[in-house]
Amino acid sequence: MKTLYLDCSMGAAGDMLAAALLELMPDPEKFVEECNHLGIPGVHIGMETSVKCGITGTHLSVTVNGEEEESHDVHEHAHSHGDAHDHSHSSLHDIEHIIRDHLLLPQKVQNNVMAVYTLIAEAESRAHGKPVEEIHFHEVGTMDAVADITMVCLLMDRLSPDEVIASPIHVGSGQVCCTHGILPVPAPATAHILQGVPMYGGSIKGELCTPTGAALLKHFADRFGEMPMMKTTAIGYGMGKKDFEAANCVRAMYGETDAVQEEICELSCNVDDMTSEAVGFAMEQLLREGALDVYTMPVGMKKSRPGILIHVMCRKADKETMVRSIFKYTTTIGIRENRFWRYALERRMEALETPYGLVRYKVSIGYGVERRKYEYEDLSRIAKEKNISISEAEILVKKWELLAGASGIKNPTQTERTKL
Repeated sequence: MKTLYLDCSMGAAGDMLAAALLELMPDPEKFVEECNHLGIPGVHIGMETSVKCGITGTHLSVTVNGEEEESHDVHEHAHSHGDAHDHSHSSLHDIEHIIRDHLLLPQKVQNNVMAVYTLIAEAESRAHGKPVEEIHFHEVGTMDAVADITMVCLLMDRLSPDEVIASPIHVGSGQVCCTHGILPVPAPATAHILQGVPMYGGSIKGELCTPTGAALLKHFADRFGEMPMMKTTAIGYGMGKKDFEAANCVRAMYGETDAVQEEICELSCNVDDMTSEAVGFAMEQLLREGALDVYTMPVGMKKSRPGILIHVMCRKADKETMVRSIFKYTTTIGIRENRFWRYALERRMEALETPYGLVRYKVSIGYGVERRKYEYEDLSRIAKEKNISISEAEILVKKWELLAGASGIKNPTQTERTKL
């Protein structure tokens, strides 16, 4: 599985992410040349070698009509230079007009660019207490941000990783001086975007993660956490402009992972005063609320009482929710925790259009094996409709698939997922 890991231990900005991904390309200069011919109004993109704390990487410079923005970002309060109000401004609608009608971009890339911009506009709307329609971006800042965001979306499309993982994000600390005054770090828009994402401060003073960087990570990262076990084939360093005591860069690591690997929690408890019906109900609720698995074992407890050992497997991020749910749905007064590494086959859901309706099936791949299994709910529906057994329904679907040479719906779109 092609995996992209983004190390954001010094935060992230749009130009840093673009530069890091650019270094993963076989011909970065050619890609930059392509971007310069996209038609972004007045924009010219340049790349240069940059060294931070002894590490060599790439720094991107973006000029708009020959002018380079002091801070490469789109949030309207980030620009503190004196002539900020002498330029015109662009709304989200104006940005969409540029992206959809003027740039030579694939539809998928256009959609990704607008999704990122929508995240930023919604965050600015909440931060400033204004409708999204009234959010406007400083013209120079807008154009260089269009370049940064477009480059990242194009690079993601070219690299096409199966999974994107980002580290917890270092946002910096202290305050940042903006046109609206002095604001805390992370800036309000950045904080809104990063809700639900692991982030942390630290001793480094300054804004390390910008709204553009936050929105790009929020949109593209499938999950946030530690670097998985992977064989890297390319490593890129995207350098920021400022110098800190640590190397100011985003590191992108691209490679292969054999299967999904993650650290999970096992929560367990013993009960001796619950009926089997109550235990069954608790298991159903825990699975519904996000448990990876729930199972029970008979045990002998204190005072020679027969009891039930309840095991709940969950992701680390869901641990607190599961703890609350275990106390809510069981009679236990104490829960134990163990942590394990889970190795899992890569899984995806596909579907077949059959004369018996849509039939979903799960494909599992990794470690040299490939498995395929029809979804029970769909086989059960066919069995009930035809008044046959589950095994007969499975044979029916297999026979139709072989005779028809049916092709499945792979990697369903959001609409197809809703249908599934």
